[in-house]
Amino acid sequence: MIVLNVNEKKDTKIESFPYRGQKLPVKETYIRWLSQAGPDESPDYGLRFFTMGPGGSIPIHKHFYYQTMYVLEGRIQVTSYDPQTDEKIESIDMGPNDFVFIPTMEPHSAVNLSEAEKATFLCCIANVYGDDAL
Repeated sequence: MIVLNVNEKKDTKIESFPYRGQKLPVKETYIRWLSQAGPDESPDYGLRFFTMGPGGSIPIHKHFYYQTMYVLEGRIQVTSYDPQTDEKIESIDMGPNDFVFIPTMEPHSAVNLSEAEKATFLCCIANVYGDDAL
């Protein structure tokens, strides 16, 4: 068993995220890995603490793992996109205690709706392999 405080973990700024062969810029977003199990490069399970600064954003992206985001503070808008065309399907505004489940390989993005205050959320991921990822 490992017991820590979130403040004992170091923030790492996310500069970019790959999507369709390009590195798209990430704005004012920081990650702290709270726990993970499995290989370092692609853990089978992970719990992460994100901070999005005022106006922070994560561009459209997708990944093999399942993801659940749980908002702790602030207001975040999450957007889903068509996997074939990248056209916007829907945008939902989320606040404290709201959560969203994002299936594997579903294109999505997130934006802090405030230009003055940070937003924080927990993000739990579970990697999938083979046919499960489709």
